Amino acid sequence: MKRLFWTLGILFFILLYPMLISIYVTLPLFIGYAGYLIVQGIEGRGWRYVLLPLLYLLNLEINLSLPLLATLFAVLIYDLLLYPSVLFLKRCRPCVALISVVAIDLIYFVFLLGYDFVFSTVSIEVNSLLLYSLAMDAIVAVLL
Repeated sequence: MKRLFWTLGILFFILLYPMLISIYVTLPLFIGYAGYLIVQGIEGRGWRYVLLPLLYLLNLEINLSLPLLATLFAVLIYDLLLYPSVLFLKRCRPCVALISVVAIDLIYFVFLLGYDFVFSTVSIEVNSLLLYSLAMDAIVAVLL
């Protein structure tokens, strides 16, 4: 019963939170934390660590009209290029989580800014809400 409750809670979060973000713009995006969970899943923590955050990120991109699968590319770039060099901090799990979340967020935002430049569009507006979202993402990574 407890497992069913947690599963339904996670599924409701995955499905409903991106819709709430499109209405209430002050809610954080949690792109970096979801990306960090995908990296953990790739490193062997289980398929749930890959599938559920991937569904969340895909739902987020669709609801916010962001480039499709851009978050996955940012996570894979981080996993292939930067994550092996961050693993020297293995004993400090919050440090690895914090560095990973911030790096994934920054890679994604650079990717979005490059996408906007190449296609002459405006996907995101760089303002203090973006910094707030990054800060909340980092806090969640350290606490969980």
